[in-house]
Amino acid sequence: MNSCPCGSGRDYAACCEPIISGKKAAETAEQLMRARYSAHVKVNVDFLFDSTHPDHREGYDHKGTKAWAEKSAWHGLEILATTAGGPKDETGEVHFVARFRDESGVRSHHERGQFKRKGKKWYFTDGKMVKPQPLSVSKVGRNDPCACGSGQKYKKCCGK
Repeated sequence: MNSCPCGSGRDYAACCEPIISGKKAAETAEQLMRARYSAHVKVNVDFLFDSTHPDHREGYDHKGTKAWAEKSAWHGLEILATTAGGPKDETGEVHFVARFRDESGVRSHHERGQFKRKGKKWYFTDGKMVKPQPLSVSKVGRNDPCACGSGQKYKKCCGK
């Protein structure tokens, strides 16, 4: 079995490949998002361009996208949430994290992708980056258990 890069657990030939090759249209915004991730992994930039809504193609960098996809090692797609984007919807949003390694190291692309149907076809329109949430730091008392999990009091462990 040749697992699909999108993380669905299905075989690539039965999951994203028919959408990328044009044999089948994505039925939902999430299916298109998964196919777009797989297209990055497979370096199919023509599909990435074609699956971008015609009103949102200005400035698309074919060469840059291809170079980035080729030079990156793709580590997985996680779909966090989907809002609308079903077979009967006209718009949808897919909240996702794509993980990869490039020359800068291991990275995460965290986005809320916007999708719109034109005719019977889903298209990607835009993405809104999700900023990391600030870390909440709670004060550790000297006699509290150490956060490292040693079982010792903080003052006897990491608080020295």
